[in-house]
Amino acid sequence: MKKLPHVSALKVLWNSKEILKNPLPFHKVNFDKLGDTFRISIPGEGKVLFSRDPDFVKEVLQKKHRFYAKSKLQTQDLAKYIGYGLLTAEGQHWRTHRRMIQPAFHLKNLKSLLGIMQEAIAYELNRIVPRKEQDVFELMGDVAFQVVAKSLFSSNDIRQPMARLKKVTEENQRMLIKEMRRPFLKWWFRASGEIGSELKKSAEARTILNALIEERLKGEQNSTDLLDMLLAATYEDGSKMPREQLIDELLILFTAGHETTANALSFTLYFLAKNENLQEKLLAESLLLDTTSVTLEDLQKLPLIQSCINEAMRLYPPAYFIDRVAMENNEINGFELKKGTLVLLSLFELHRHEGFWKAPEDYIADRFLHFQDKTYTDYYYPFGAGPRMCIGNAFATFEMAMVVATLVKKYKITTSMDRIEINPMISLKPKEVKLQFTLR
Repeated sequence: MKKLPHVSALKVLWNSKEILKNPLPFHKVNFDKLGDTFRISIPGEGKVLFSRDPDFVKEVLQKKHRFYAKSKLQTQDLAKYIGYGLLTAEGQHWRTHRRMIQPAFHLKNLKSLLGIMQEAIAYELNRIVPRKEQDVFELMGDVAFQVVAKSLFSSNDIRQPMARLKKVTEENQRMLIKEMRRPFLKWWFRASGEIGSELKKSAEARTILNALIEERLKGEQNSTDLLDMLLAATYEDGSKMPREQLIDELLILFTAGHETTANALSFTLYFLAKNENLQEKLLAESLLLDTTSVTLEDLQKLPLIQSCINEAMRLYPPAYFIDRVAMENNEINGFELKKGTLVLLSLFELHRHEGFWKAPEDYIADRFLHFQDKTYTDYYYPFGAGPRMCIGNAFATFEMAMVVATLVKKYKITTSMDRIEINPMISLKPKEVKLQFTLR
């Protein structure tokens, strides 16, 4: 068996302040020095295997997925804030609810949500003040959150409770990041009451969602939104989802469903703002789209817009790391993985690997125009892979295309920024994206 290169706990502690702010430069140094797979000793966690090897990714997420489970980072640490739903659950519990919820995201059901999505997008984008520079990351966060909110609660008056829910989920996430990057201080976070305070906020979020569910159940109006689909879903014995489980699923749909989309849109719009000629090409494509009455077929005919979004997610994948734990002893590429080994797959590094991508650090807008030939299948995972692939990938894809098409059709986009600073949280965020929109 091959011997894994190793990064000591002392080196981790020495770089702990920088790792807390942004761990990616630290990991890049190690990947460049040690190769595509190495092991790190993390104080409070033990030894963790890091890999950007595409064979590792494919084996862990697809071919040998039954031998790997999500780590306690998600099944315990994250779950204590957002419950045990599709993102955090494991085993039979996850399989049961994945089968139960999957139909809500089939294309035929997404068709019925397009009007709702379009209305939410138009409402939020109307906040743009032409010729005034603004942080589009905040705007895209509100757009994506309201799209999820209206897709779930189309018949409810939700703007005020959703604003509070968004704030709570963001504050919970900041606390979780502190726990994850400084596991040796978890005892202090508990003793000082920081974790307890965040758990109270999480309970408040659950109360908000429960009130919206109660309001829906008391009403007589039938909707075609995701909440009605989830309320109608049944287990094999015909029983409905328990209320606490429904709230778990809703919290996860909000957390995972809006944040990754907002990140990808923000990065995409930054790259468009840097290239006026590209915007003109996208304008020609978007003119074919009636943004007042979008159909699924229309959204599937925007190849350059989709390529631009895909390329932004290559450079800045929202889920920049995927974690798994080996459930039994096995071997990948000559490396032995013992039962209990924590594996972190770096999609950020794989997406920029010079061995698999031409000019990997450059944004090439038309790189994915011929993606159907599967050139990059083994090296590109914007929504994960295997059975745990993001259930809302089609929903997010259509939403992002609709937002980009709507914006380039109405505005020319510019920026004074030379580069984006990233903020790796649970997902990969930009710190800010200042853009200016000028009416065409």
